[in-house]
Amino acid sequence: MFNPGVRFGLLGGGQLGRMLLQVAIDFDLSIKVLDPDAQASCAEIAPEFVVGSFQDFDTVYAFGKDLEVITIEIEAVNLDALKKLQSEGVRVFPQPEIVEIIQDKRLQKQFYRDHNLPTSDFVLVENQADARRHADFLPAFNKLGKGGYDGRGVQRIATAADFDKAFDAPGLLEKAVDFEKELAVIVARNERGDVKTFPTVEMVFHPEANMVDYLFAPASIPAEVDARAQFIASRTAEAFGIVGLLAVEMFLTKDGEILINEVAPRPHNSGHHTLRANDVSQFEQHLRAVLNWPLGDTKAHSYAAMINLLGAEGYEGEAKYEGMENLLETPGVHPFLYGKKITKPFRKMGHITVVDKELETLKKKVEALKNAVRIIS
Repeated sequence: MFNPGVRFGLLGGGQLGRMLLQVAIDFDLSIKVLDPDAQASCAEIAPEFVVGSFQDFDTVYAFGKDLEVITIEIEAVNLDALKKLQSEGVRVFPQPEIVEIIQDKRLQKQFYRDHNLPTSDFVLVENQADARRHADFLPAFNKLGKGGYDGRGVQRIATAADFDKAFDAPGLLEKAVDFEKELAVIVARNERGDVKTFPTVEMVFHPEANMVDYLFAPASIPAEVDARAQFIASRTAEAFGIVGLLAVEMFLTKDGEILINEVAPRPHNSGHHTLRANDVSQFEQHLRAVLNWPLGDTKAHSYAAMINLLGAEGYEGEAKYEGMENLLETPGVHPFLYGKKITKPFRKMGHITVVDKELETLKKKVEALKNAVRIIS
């Protein structure tokens, strides 16, 4: 039932929450937000903004006890509080038991194996000494079970000499994949079990920050590869039984295999372009899914690219944007700034969506624009 007066809460007030709030206005939804940072991206635009830790049981429980629906924009939230709220009738999406699996990369990888979902080979390790026992498994990536985010908590272990860089905490060694492209599909599922996917995108990662630098949508891949990626994403969402969005990041290997890398149970960097390029954006689709409304049409109206705007190296302080005027002169360019007053090296400060009817023209625009803006202090 469509009810814009639903008492709706969001854990996390960063840029994902900010874009969710902007879409919520179109539906006359009023969203209450919890974040520990009084200057978070949502602080100035949320109808109700509460300063407090989304990892503290009492804070989360008090925040949510008078709400009807709660969702998240970050996985690092207090799940015990959400489970208690859920038991008392609050609808929590994505469901806490699913977030619990995704929070821990060890459980997440085991989930894929248990449900016959394609993923790279891995071994679980308890600490650095345990990792050293698996020299025959190299090259691999050592990932922390918990706490990794935006490239943190990952170390490449190419040879036994690299084990000094391994984490001395529970994690896993994940076999290095010889891939051709990194793909992502965002899939939505509502309570009725309706499932819709967005077109597959192709991601290019920043060589130092280990996060998405820019992406192209749709991905330049054969139709059968696209169909396979869409199928795997849908099957993954259904295996979890998730309500909301699931971003499924995948490797396309050089021999044509598709392997799941990681998932995120929320709006994701790989779907930001949908705000301008698609009939419905990932943020609107997330609201539709968690409120059990009909899911929107995900078709793309044009080719699109998304370029992350990261804080420049060597600068930390009040943010200043160089090059925005040149960017704004380019047709089909749409900047989104996240309201972060302080810049730091590689901090996500915003993104640019670029749209064009021709793929080659789009690629030329991206090449010209990807370094056009510098964020300094």
